[in-house]
Amino acid sequence: MKESIEFIYKEQKELSTLGGIAALLGWDQMTYMPMMGAAARSEQSAFISRIAHEKIVNDGFWNHIQNLSKNIEALSIKDRAVVKRLEKDVEKSRKIPSDFVERISKTTTIAYQAWEKARGNNNFKVFAPHLEKIVELEKEYCGYINLPGPRYNTLLDDYEEGMTVDVLRKEFSFLKTSLVEIIEKIKNSETFKNQEKINIKLDQDKQKKISQILFEKMLLPKEKARIDVSTHPFTTSMGDDDVRITTNYGRDSPLFSFFSTVHEAGHALYELNMPKDEYKDTVISDSPSLGLHESQSRFWENMIARRKSFWEHFYPIFQNTSPETFNDIGLERWYKIVNQVKPSLIRVEADELTYCLHVILRFELEADMMDDKVQVSDLPNLWNEKMNEMLGVVPQNDVEGVLQDMHWSGGSIGYFPTYAIGSIYSSQIFKKISDVNQNLENEIEQGNFANILNWLKENIHKHGRLMTANEIIKNACGEGLNSKVFVDYLKDKYYCIYEV
Repeated sequence: MKESIEFIYKEQKELSTLGGIAALLGWDQMTYMPMMGAAARSEQSAFISRIAHEKIVNDGFWNHIQNLSKNIEALSIKDRAVVKRLEKDVEKSRKIPSDFVERISKTTTIAYQAWEKARGNNNFKVFAPHLEKIVELEKEYCGYINLPGPRYNTLLDDYEEGMTVDVLRKEFSFLKTSLVEIIEKIKNSETFKNQEKINIKLDQDKQKKISQILFEKMLLPKEKARIDVSTHPFTTSMGDDDVRITTNYGRDSPLFSFFSTVHEAGHALYELNMPKDEYKDTVISDSPSLGLHESQSRFWENMIARRKSFWEHFYPIFQNTSPETFNDIGLERWYKIVNQVKPSLIRVEADELTYCLHVILRFELEADMMDDKVQVSDLPNLWNEKMNEMLGVVPQNDVEGVLQDMHWSGGSIGYFPTYAIGSIYSSQIFKKISDVNQNLENEIEQGNFANILNWLKENIHKHGRLMTANEIIKNACGEGLNSKVFVDYLKDKYYCIYEV
């Protein structure tokens, strides 16, 4: 067994290295790579993907895993956890042909450039043929894995292990109905009817200065993390001590770059605090789901950075950075601006209350696409119809509508639901932290986030993939996924702001 143990840890180390290389290529593509580099980058990315996949599905690797699995009781607790996780992951990967991995890598690399071009031309038809290829490849993938139920179950499982269409339809049905009801009550309030239009601008240098201050306040170590610019903000990790986040300073409102930075910093803190030490470079040193990962970013973005106590500390920083812009606004007014409800077109710019409706829209379209109920060519019109139905606003063009997200260009169908799952988890986490830390609001007012981060490290971060996301939330908060906690939080907060 010693030979098998040594072999599986050596392979995981090499796979971790390849993953870091792939992440670096992807980060460069979305930040600094010249546009004409796309063709060569697609070849490079495909090459790395093929090598990694071939290592994972190698018969020798599988035989060593099987040898250890047969003798699982004789293993240490650590080795047992690694082998169980590895066996499940590798068994799934072995169902996927290497040529398929290479094909989808090439397709998505080129599709991302097509998506950017389509946005530039404001024309979905430029991107549509690429998306059609991706959808067909995703259906092919579902055929290899073949989980029970609708095809979409297979895609969901990649991002949120164990999640199914049936569970999400039930959760999202309650959430959708509740959100539409809350929004309707708010829209009928006098406060909503009289709320001021937001027209606050801040030059990019000042936005960058505020983002750097925020970076430090959130306890991100500069020697392990950095912040850059991309069209669509994201976080990626090249290694245990190298995490990159991006934001975008080019939008009209400084709140976009600010909350993007908070959001991505939440992801980065999670990445930096995954279980290392004995689990370094193993399948355990990762998040069990993207929903749990998203809970960390949504927690910091909404539960912390949209609180009044947070702005007691941070609003003076805005005032010091740009007194001519912020001195005349005042904290009370600014708090309402930060939490203003306004049904809008763009998901990443959506307010906390309406955000999940954007996610549910995408979930419904994706599930129907995978069931052959919706064609790619139908997407722009269906998108607009659902926006009108849920939010009462209609995109005037493709950039405002179906072309706003990069996810489909990367083949990430099944990813969007994790944003709503993460929002629900974040409310449960905040409720628990509030219960156990009676001094929480004072700490936030002082800009002291150390206790919050330590609680997250101890109750969420340190577990990695030793448990499922739902198990981690259940252990930390006393119950698994519960959208009612999220709805109650939204009602308490926004009914107060809008005097409903």
